[in-house]
Amino acid sequence: MRKLLVAVVAVLAVAGCSTGADQVDVNNGGEFRFVAGTPAGEVIDQAERASAPEFSGTLLGGGAWSSTELSGDVAVLNFWGSWCAPCRVETPQFQQVYDEVGDRGVQFLGLNVKDQEQLAQAFVTNQGITFPSLFDPAGEVALAFRDYPATAIPSTIVLDREGRVAAVYTGEVRQDDLRSTLDLLLEED
Repeated sequence: MRKLLVAVVAVLAVAGCSTGADQVDVNNGGEFRFVAGTPAGEVIDQAERASAPEFSGTLLGGGAWSSTELSGDVAVLNFWGSWCAPCRVETPQFQQVYDEVGDRGVQFLGLNVKDQEQLAQAFVTNQGITFPSLFDPAGEVALAFRDYPATAIPSTIVLDREGRVAAVYTGEVRQDDLRSTLDLLLEED
């Protein structure tokens, strides 16, 4: 019976993560629930933006990292897992955008959740990803962003130069939408 339950949960997780409209929400207890994906992201009005929580962790491949390293830059935080089908589509696209805007004051950070380190590292290597990723198997950083909701995989949160949440995407992010959002944020004073 337990094997059947585990198999059903695994099938639901993969099925939910593989669609473009609905995404899997992985909570701290390892349970799954489905959340509707957001369409093209919208930039939150500057007066309505809230400060992002501070967080830190260990990078894939080792080394400590802190969110204070994002200070003064626009930042793209992407919550992903090697097991997530939409992540396989959007991650190389994030790399393309990162290559285009990395020298314009934009940082990218992947946040790998609910994964095994060797699978996550293989994913990054196979995808040719050069921006850093935190290894967060328990989803602790995602929980810090639970109001946005970063516990849906994939999720992307874009921070402005002041470290405030400026845009939130649940589901796969299209390159053109991300570029437009970054252009708007880079033009802000």
